[in-house]
Amino acid sequence: MDPKDIAELIKDRYPTEVKEIKEFRGQVSVVVKRDRIKEMLRYLHDAPELYFNYLEDLCGVDYLGKKEPRFEVVYHLYSLRHKHMIRMKAEVPEEDCVIDSVVDIWAGANWHERECYDLFGVVFKGHPDMRRILLPEDWEGYPLRKDYPLKSDLGDREWKGLKEVIAIAEKNKGYEVR
Repeated sequence: MDPKDIAELIKDRYPTEVKEIKEFRGQVSVVVKRDRIKEMLRYLHDAPELYFNYLEDLCGVDYLGKKEPRFEVVYHLYSLRHKHMIRMKAEVPEEDCVIDSVVDIWAGANWHERECYDLFGVVFKGHPDMRRILLPEDWEGYPLRKDYPLKSDLGDREWKGLKEVIAIAEKNKGYEVR
């Protein structure tokens, strides 16, 4: 099925939830409200004519200063049976940065949702193990947010792991590379 046809099918089924259908370089995205995203994704997974059984990717986007709501959670779906794809984008406001987990639909979402939480601070309601996955548990902030400081001078409050990496890098500068 053509991605445009899939997008129209979604819009027909969820007319109040679909905010926009975009096409860019042959790829179709459906921008939706977050409230019924899990129900919509379950439909895309379970409907025999669609059967999106593979969650290729789930990631976050920060639109700080460009649009509201500030965040989006993007789902790249693929059907191994029908060989078609669609991209779903759910809007998530900064002041209530929560969206439903889809781990019970695609087990592979577990890692992606934890990564999105770790780097953007989006909380996935119902996730079985919502904690950091890439950064240490004591890390403060979310590094892929556009307002995350790129450089700081925290002095004694600097994360000790960074101090260790800098010390090792300084030590290794003395070795000649051939």
